[in-house]
Amino acid sequence: MKFEEPTSDNLFDRAMVIGKATPRIDGPLKVSGQAPYAYERHDVVEDQLVGYPLGATIGRGRITAMDTEAARNAPGVAAVVTTLDIDPLEISSFNNARLFGGNEVRHYHQAIAVVVAETLEQARHAAEMIDVTYEEEEGNFDLEKAWQNGLGTDEADAETGNVDEAFASAEVTLDETYRTPDQSHAMMEPHSSIADWSDGENMTVWTSSQMIAWARKSLAETFDIDEDRIRVESPFVGGGFGAKLFLRSDAVLAALGSRAAQRPVKLTLPRPFIFNNATHRSATIQRIRLAAGQDGRLTAIEHEAAAHEFEGGGNEENPTNLTKLFYAGANRRVKHHDVVLDLPESSSMRAPGEASGLMAFEIAMDEMAEKLGMDPVEFRILNDTQVDPMNPDVPFSDRNFVDCLKVGAERFGWSDRNRKPGDTRDGLWMVGHGMAGAYRGAPTLTSGARVRLERGHLTVETDMTDIGTGSYTILAQTGAEMLGLPLEQVTVKLGDSRFPASSGSGGQFGAASSTAGVYAACVALREEIARRLETDDVRFEDGNVIAGNKAIPLEEISADAEITAEDTMEFGDFQDDLEIGTFAAHFVEVGVHAATAEVRVRRMLAVCDAGRILNPVTARSQVIGGMTMALGAALSEQLAVDKPRGYFVNHDLAGYEVAVHADVPDQEVIFLDTLDPAISPLKAKGVGELGICGVAAAIANATYNATGIRVRDYPITLDKMLDRLPETF
Repeated sequence: MKFEEPTSDNLFDRAMVIGKATPRIDGPLKVSGQAPYAYERHDVVEDQLVGYPLGATIGRGRITAMDTEAARNAPGVAAVVTTLDIDPLEISSFNNARLFGGNEVRHYHQAIAVVVAETLEQARHAAEMIDVTYEEEEGNFDLEKAWQNGLGTDEADAETGNVDEAFASAEVTLDETYRTPDQSHAMMEPHSSIADWSDGENMTVWTSSQMIAWARKSLAETFDIDEDRIRVESPFVGGGFGAKLFLRSDAVLAALGSRAAQRPVKLTLPRPFIFNNATHRSATIQRIRLAAGQDGRLTAIEHEAAAHEFEGGGNEENPTNLTKLFYAGANRRVKHHDVVLDLPESSSMRAPGEASGLMAFEIAMDEMAEKLGMDPVEFRILNDTQVDPMNPDVPFSDRNFVDCLKVGAERFGWSDRNRKPGDTRDGLWMVGHGMAGAYRGAPTLTSGARVRLERGHLTVETDMTDIGTGSYTILAQTGAEMLGLPLEQVTVKLGDSRFPASSGSGGQFGAASSTAGVYAACVALREEIARRLETDDVRFEDGNVIAGNKAIPLEEISADAEITAEDTMEFGDFQDDLEIGTFAAHFVEVGVHAATAEVRVRRMLAVCDAGRILNPVTARSQVIGGMTMALGAALSEQLAVDKPRGYFVNHDLAGYEVAVHADVPDQEVIFLDTLDPAISPLKAKGVGELGICGVAAAIANATYNATGIRVRDYPITLDKMLDRLPETF
């Protein structure tokens, strides 16, 4: 099925299940510990061994020798595979770093060996016995140094109007530079896999992956074997945030270990490997220039940024992407520099580009509003746009950013905010209020599904994954809505490459795409039932198919034989003529201790415009999760780079400080629950990445409002404010 021109009505206009607050159908499995995550799947294959990885201890260079004799003779060891034993593996379509093989070391903790043993303790002990000799080379690990030394070309990535002339003639201008640090996904479940390649022919991998089809293709390319010989399964994923979009070394090492030991092998990456061996969000340096008239209308925007990438590509952190679309302004120039460093590979992390870009841009908008003497909310409302500012002939399909701002200001009590920085106290706490806007794109990808109706029970099968987002529930709701069934009569099976390929989970495209795929399959099933009844006039309600005046139970229609249908939703090119996005306004209250500069977030509000909300329960969870991640990004999260050696020093959850329960205040989420007919038949957009966008800037703006101290270098730690606090408190 192809989704072509949007229509004003469809099968969901009077939805009974879609849009209703529905608890997760997979919730009982998770809270009872019965949901099978990758490393815990003891029942999928017998006789499992355990693998343990060894990582390089230099940032750049070559391995000249590896002595493995002691490791091979250690108790319980079944196999040892080193990077010197095999030629460099291929780099697949979805990876930029070579995952194993050869003597070259390109980053710290690059996988250089795997030890397979009967127990984890035996494998880890033996791995520590491998003696490695290196020839170390000087590497380039410093983004700041590259920025200060100049980044080459002055040619813009995109430009419209006459930016220089607009700045020269502007009544009010801003020119500031902002910095965001390297960040880690820090998901709860590490990268984990069980691989059975014991016969050296057919491979089965039970893994933690967001993208089943991508993982299967990557394994085929990496090992140069046919995709038909590979099965990938990932029914539950304990968090990903982009870290598990692509094939990583856990699956590769488990497969190599299995082939060497001729038994199945399970392997999880130790937590330090998550920071240095897997991917992360790149640091950014961003210079933002704004120009406006005294009336507050932006006349020019310039955004230049740098982020680091792995040699050969891989960086997704382009913070200038949002600048092309978010606010009005006739003259603009954006320029992004990908700086090649010898740090571990940077790649997608929740809302790549927009998350870090808005951390800077929405501070700049507040600073400009202050220069103009304007309310930050009114300044943003004044500069809203309903078209692509760089391509005015391209409208937004549905954009309700102004409504987000107005609803948020009213609910938050913005009119009663602290208006003068440093002017409001609560005992020893300086109280501040801040806000920020948010934008995140809303793409869709081709997505397929298979549905089976047997004795009135519907089973949905698709390789879509659930990374904690609620995929099981919204897909069950879609199937129930389409067939007029109660939710209890729908079973959803996910994360298996034997099922039709879906969009997968990532890029905020999962919900809109995968539900559209289930919709397409259900349409095909409805058509097959109608064909069997020899009529086109059918409705599906209350477990019945209604043809004319006759109601026939679906249980009766499918009593003798299962009825199966399969289809894929593809999206027509009409979307090329539209900008489709999601929008939000975030409001925050903070307290900053007048003696210590400790920042505590007191309350948070998000107002979101993301089309139809398929399930308010799971959607809210996604948004508050994003808000919490952004709280950490604003106040504590930073991968500290050892610039002489080229690695992230704080590579564990003790040194890399994510927000914890005690840091999280009252969080309120409001959905406008609009309908965007251009996005999909369900008129629903993703919301999981929107929740992280803009929040850190709202916290930064509130912190400034509390103290009068402007910090432009994240995270906003107390050492950056302590010497500028008021002398008396």
